[in-house]
Amino acid sequence: MKVLMVLTSHDTLGDTGKKTGFWLEEFAAPYYTFLDAGAQITVASPAGGQPPLDPKSDLPDFQTELTHRFKADPAAQAVLANTIKLDSVRQEDFDTVFYPGGHGPLWDLAESPVSIALIESFERAGKPIGFVCHAPGVLRHVRAGNGDPIVKGRAVTGFTNGEEAAVELTDVVPFLIEDEFIAQGADYRKGPDWAPFIVEDGKLVTGQNPASSEGVAKALIKQLG
Repeated sequence: MKVLMVLTSHDTLGDTGKKTGFWLEEFAAPYYTFLDAGAQITVASPAGGQPPLDPKSDLPDFQTELTHRFKADPAAQAVLANTIKLDSVRQEDFDTVFYPGGHGPLWDLAESPVSIALIESFERAGKPIGFVCHAPGVLRHVRAGNGDPIVKGRAVTGFTNGEEAAVELTDVVPFLIEDEFIAQGADYRKGPDWAPFIVEDGKLVTGQNPASSEGVAKALIKQLG
């Protein structure tokens, strides 16, 4: 089982002067879920090298068993510090792709022609694709084979308007995932704020928030049999 994980390279939280990036739990939990299932994992990002960590995700309140495991794991830290450039990866070399969230992807990966083409390639190849929290936002410009938005008519989830309001970034983010998906004709679904909530629609697997990251990884593994 060959898994590609795609992380953001964007570290600026709009015009706030604050930093963002990827969310630690959303990387660590799926990483170890894949690793413990015997997967070969490749981690990529638009710029390559060390991707920016959202500093909030490193606060004590947001630590889990798997983030602690990561912090005690030099091998995993080395993988993260040496991500390969996204434009160097090929869909043909992997069985599935997983995008962790954090707010960063809303700025770079959502608008990246390289990322958009890569996701479309996985989708056309009939391979499972997974996104959690803010990462479903990278589907914003991704198209299905018929030219429609890939989420049109499909069951999906992602960070909710309520969750975005709770972290007080409604007016900072470039778009709201819930609103965007509904506008594109998706069957947008959500569970209670901050609780695990995973939606599978064929090969498309989405998770609502950080607590859903391990569940999305497990769903992808199950799909790969």
